[in-house]
Amino acid sequence: MAKTSTLRGYFTRALVCSAALIAVPSNAANSVQHQQFFESIATLCGQAFAGKITAGGSEGDGFSGKALIMHVRECSDTELKVPFHVGEDHSRTWVITQTDTGLRLKHDHRHKDGSEDKVTMYGGDTRDVGTANMQSFPVDDESIVNFKQNGLDQSVTNVWQMMIEAHTFTYRLMRENRDFRVEFDLTKPVALPPVPWGHE
Repeated sequence: MAKTSTLRGYFTRALVCSAALIAVPSNAANSVQHQQFFESIATLCGQAFAGKITAGGSEGDGFSGKALIMHVRECSDTELKVPFHVGEDHSRTWVITQTDTGLRLKHDHRHKDGSEDKVTMYGGDTRDVGTANMQSFPVDDESIVNFKQNGLDQSVTNVWQMMIEAHTFTYRLMRENRDFRVEFDLTKPVALPPVPWGHE
């Protein structure tokens, strides 16, 4: 009887422990990687860097043959704003925000007069721990709706990826039949670009 009682107590404790583990969100213990990634970019605050297309470029795509500059321009404890300048086009700003469950990437697109583009603030949230050097952002539902409303059905499976290493920052867009990458040289800061449109 004592042996049966002991076994029953063991299994009860095991079930309680298992339930506790299941109740914890899968990424609750992984916020360290998100924080480290965020802080790695934040250390570049105030600096700008030149980039080059390393995959997926083509003539007439709006990026090839133009000066590509990223500027880690605005930094707080929870949000980073990084304009991505393409030649004389200053319409794009990456917005990286810390959330309760990880990181969020949004693309803030503006017109020259500062007004919002009809396709703006699209992106997604991290869905896994990632690493201190790489995070992926699958497209979110809100962005899918916006893409469909504006005839961009090819973008509804977008996954954006950012990687930061000692010498390189990489911005990557992936979807079926599309793998676009720009790599920025972090060893050579460049002159600061103009203020991005709409962020005076």
